[in-house]
Amino acid sequence: MSEQLKIKLSIANRVYPLTIAPSQEEGLRLAAQKIDATVKKFEQSYSVQDKQDVLAMCALQFAAETEQTKINKNSLSEVLEQRLIDLDQRLDQHLDANVL
Repeated sequence: MSEQLKIKLSIANRVYPLTIAPSQEEGLRLAAQKIDATVKKFEQSYSVQDKQDVLAMCALQFAAETEQTKINKNSLSEVLEQRLIDLDQRLDQHLDANVL
């Protein structure tokens, strides 16, 4: 069994104790920092004082980014797949023409 690490993360002025795998620490700390920065941005830009509203806005922003990344990745995969199909067809045509 791998060793677990106990950490405390501060998010929106609240401390959350977590027990995690050591490999997760950097990602979790970076995520907490990103959330805090986004909270501050929303509080300053929109004069929102209710932490629940600010955290909901953060959650929406991060979820939207994730979904947009998936959409972009799928779109790119489709474009690449079509290019590979076209290339395969051109290679087949070239090979067929040079077999004679």
